[in-house]
Amino acid sequence: MARPREFDAAEVLHKAMGVFWHKGYESTSVVDLVEATGLGKSSLYGAFGGKHELFLAAFDAYRNDRVRDMRNILEHGPARHSIETFFRMIVTDAHSPQFSNGCMSINQAVEMAPRDPEVRQRVQADFQHIEDALRRAIERGKRDGSVKSSKPARDIAQLLVVAFPGLQVMVRAGYDNERLNDALRLLFSNLD
Repeated sequence: MARPREFDAAEVLHKAMGVFWHKGYESTSVVDLVEATGLGKSSLYGAFGGKHELFLAAFDAYRNDRVRDMRNILEHGPARHSIETFFRMIVTDAHSPQFSNGCMSINQAVEMAPRDPEVRQRVQADFQHIEDALRRAIERGKRDGSVKSSKPARDIAQLLVVAFPGLQVMVRAGYDNERLNDALRLLFSNLD
């Protein structure tokens, strides 16, 4: 008879996520994962499979959390304000210990997506989720009058999605708030 699990799988995934998010996939060792989760190697692999499977499960947990957060921002309140809040959070989150490692999806777009089809599919899906949510917010803004641009909502959303990783990289590269706010101002001018 198999022994029942004596740990919270969601908690373990979030601990593993923290390690992968901070160190990246390649630099994370099994020892790092064992130390972070408090599980033995056999328990960890028994529950989640190998390092790659654990990474994908942890990355999916991250992605689910961020999609929920994004929807909470972009689907409520005045449309333009919601869009601006979403992008300003990139700057403010950089000063928070939880998000000081940047966006895990952007990190993986660079580290793993070029050579790992499963990660690439997830990163592309993330960009599509962002584009779709922004398009809906822009369409709502056109209806409520807060987005004045005559450009199609889809075109504006695509442009904003292209800017999203650029802003993430600027934040991680240590640009000062004045420069970041200038970039945001230019970005938001596409809504006028």
